[in-house]
Amino acid sequence: MKPASRRFSVRTAEFKGTILVNMCDEELVGRTVTEGALKVHLSNEFYSGEVVDKGEALRLIRTCSIVNLAGQRSVALAVENKMGAPEAIREIERIPFLMIYKFVG
Repeated sequence: MKPASRRFSVRTAEFKGTILVNMCDEELVGRTVTEGALKVHLSNEFYSGEVVDKGEALRLIRTCSIVNLAGQRSVALAVENKMGAPEAIREIERIPFLMIYKFVG
């Protein structure tokens, strides 16, 4: 079994033919980060559903319509595979966040 620090916590939802993926580095689930008045809680309800390895995480990012990413590994996976832009990354307490919306048509 792979160590927990290398896996991704993922929750997926489907709505009217689109797939939404919320993904973060597994060890961040349950953590709250703040910056001034901004507070982000990486809740179980938002990010937990299943724990996947890097290959499955990449497949989910590639095939979904919208993806919300949190954590070094999750965000790096999207950027390294040219699915997200580095300038779109927002950091809070040195935790990177990236949202990707795919428009087709």
